[in-house]
Amino acid sequence: MPAKIVVGLMSGTSADGVDAALVRIAGSGHTLRVRPLASSTLPYPSRLRQRVLAASIAGSVAELCHLNAVLGEWFARAALRVIREGGLRPAQIALIGSHGQTVHHLPRAVREPGLGAIRSTLQIGSPAVIAERTGITTIADFRTRDVAAGGQGAPLTPYAHYLLFRHPRRHRLVVNLGGIGNVTYLPAGGSLQAVRAFDTGPGNMVLDALVQRLSHGRRAMDRDGRLAARGQADLTLLTRLLAHPFLKARPPKTTGREDFGESFVARVVKAGRRRSAADLLATCSMLTAVTIGSARRWLRGPVDEVIVGGGGVNNRTLMEDLAQVFAPTPVTRFEDLGWASKSFEAIAFAVFAYQSAQGEPANLPAVTGAKRPVVLGSITPGREGTIW
Repeated sequence: MPAKIVVGLMSGTSADGVDAALVRIAGSGHTLRVRPLASSTLPYPSRLRQRVLAASIAGSVAELCHLNAVLGEWFARAALRVIREGGLRPAQIALIGSHGQTVHHLPRAVREPGLGAIRSTLQIGSPAVIAERTGITTIADFRTRDVAAGGQGAPLTPYAHYLLFRHPRRHRLVVNLGGIGNVTYLPAGGSLQAVRAFDTGPGNMVLDALVQRLSHGRRAMDRDGRLAARGQADLTLLTRLLAHPFLKARPPKTTGREDFGESFVARVVKAGRRRSAADLLATCSMLTAVTIGSARRWLRGPVDEVIVGGGGVNNRTLMEDLAQVFAPTPVTRFEDLGWASKSFEAIAFAVFAYQSAQGEPANLPAVTGAKRPVVLGSITPGREGTIW
């Protein structure tokens, strides 16, 4: 089959905008050739970001309904923008794979009378709007099929990590520093079934929320980790934070704003009220690094190399903390292997869309806890009414 050009769209738990990637994909099964062509980020306006974050905590049905359409428009704009930046036209694009915007994620089963244990996850950003505005077949809602099959719907990117980062002789730990931290373990020369992955706890989410809270909304993030670099981690507070039940749970496990959102940050601020903002940020930076390092307790082999991606790679303090936690194991970045940290998850959802169109399962039951491999996503045809 000839190569296809696919757009991937992603907005993470930080809800700061839409990352878009334009890629060329060829091949079949678990042997794909993926070449990035262009990438861009379309930031959310500040007010829209606040509405998304508020809706994820206690949004009304009317607001969620409206935001689903609003974000569909935003994701469509991001797709059209990256297509232009790649020097192409929408008619040349085979598919769009859109993760959407997670507004709630309930991976721990809730008992429902007459039905048993029910898990759920909700991503908004209407694929119908995306397909209508772009004219391109759009595949979205990837996580819910894994959840329906008994899984937690996350993490999904370990499948892409396996396709693009596996090595015949090196045991690799791939770390994603998004709003939530997660790891993928790729044993040297291992099969897809040997991959292990899970969420580790807070990534950028707590750090960003701390900055916003302590600056009374004047700042959105600790750029480059500069403020944290001036502080000192409070080891007593760190020990208290490490007692969070999620951090002790065995994989498969996933988490989100429900565990490490505003209520968690409020507890951090209250417990550290005698510490400076720099000290609190230094403490939570080390919290992220330690929880990622602690992932090694669940692995079945050594780690020869740590490869870090996601927005957190730009936080120098966090990267230094990771290097300290993993020493003497080398800690490198996606960029060192020729991939852009910022756009990798968008690339992953382009890959998922390509695999879904071919009827190829792309979840990992050993990672998510699903009962079986399943084809992910729901398909909304483009204007021509066909998948490809």
